Amino acid sequence: MSVEVPPRRVERDELLLDYQRTRQASEAICFPLSPDDYQIQSIVETSPPKWHMGHVTWFFETFLLQAFVPDYRPFHPQFNYVFNSYYQTVGSMHPRARRGLLSRPTIEEVYAYRAAIDARMLELIASVPESQWPAVAERVTLGLNHEQQHQELLYMDIKHNLSVNPLKPAYTAQALPLVDKATPLGWLERAEDLQETGFAGDGFAFDNERPQHKSWLEAHRLADRLSANAEYLAFIKDGGYQRPELWLADGWAYINQHGWQAPLYWEQRDGEWYEFTLHGLMPLNPAAPVAHTSYYEADAFARWSGKRLPLETKLESRLLELEPEGQFTDSGIFHPQPGSGQWFGTLWEWTASPYTAYPRFKTLEGSMGEYNGKFMNNQWVLRGGACVTPREHIRPTYRNFFYPHDRWQFSGIRLAEYL
Repeated sequence: MSVEVPPRRVERDELLLDYQRTRQASEAICFPLSPDDYQIQSIVETSPPKWHMGHVTWFFETFLLQAFVPDYRPFHPQFNYVFNSYYQTVGSMHPRARRGLLSRPTIEEVYAYRAAIDARMLELIASVPESQWPAVAERVTLGLNHEQQHQELLYMDIKHNLSVNPLKPAYTAQALPLVDKATPLGWLERAEDLQETGFAGDGFAFDNERPQHKSWLEAHRLADRLSANAEYLAFIKDGGYQRPELWLADGWAYINQHGWQAPLYWEQRDGEWYEFTLHGLMPLNPAAPVAHTSYYEADAFARWSGKRLPLETKLESRLLELEPEGQFTDSGIFHPQPGSGQWFGTLWEWTASPYTAYPRFKTLEGSMGEYNGKFMNNQWVLRGGACVTPREHIRPTYRNFFYPHDRWQFSGIRLAEYL
């Protein structure tokens, strides 16, 4: 059995800088938006940018200020209802599907809320008694990682919100690099092995990455890059969406119910394929990784290819050998680019692993126990991060998760096979 390493002490000055940097990064993401853009909720799964900005602030107010500041008075008596997401132990909440109907609070009021909470948070970090510092530091660190998750959600939701507009507006005027030649697909052979899976370091990790435990890996091969648009287009031209033998039963029912014939954001104009991106509507780049596929589509494509999707333990085994280098948000390019490896960044990679608890998993105490554990059913694990993930947010052990029909997230496909 592995031994968990105690978390390292985080100093106040370090956390103050991290807090300010993370909060400013969220506002930088929203800087290109118009006031109208803050209000849109295009589908149930997305949230208006305005709600995201309020919710991450509510997290700090609720779980830090109300918990650690004596006689704290909430900024607004109704914000607990408006900006609570799913914390049933905290109270009731506005329905997720109706967040886009809230014209109030205005975006100006939300930014005033952020400024007020930031001021109180900086004061708390600087002055909380030393006896409470470890608990405060741990909770603030969780809150900052929570906000980084919402930074990625902002890119995801803004993209979908803009995509339903017939004008196909771009989020950014930054041009995409002209890389139209794919790296030849190769394979990385991996011997059978008994490995340690999960996080056991002294830094931050979510509870769903713990505890570290042993996993047996059969001998296998992993593709040395993500699957490309040209390869997925061949699947479509071969009748991939019309062949039930390629699909899981639920997937076949879902694509027929919703009329899917291609990945999300693909569309044909005058016989040519185009793809909507945060950089605008672009001709489909055959060399770029195929993006915004559901688990159902990724699994069907792998089956058509004569391969399969990798288990999450197999991806983690490879990721542990590498530094987390790749295409992240600091590139300024918010669309997956061709390349080799692509183990970190670019696109989250679907795995064949259901999202379940590790052996000896324990949820956090109190309301924080609702963060991950209660979602461990009917979802699938994705690994590696994406081009809309903050670089400092990712780890080899990081477990993302989505429902098998979801595809508005920046998800891609890496093929695998047993030896």
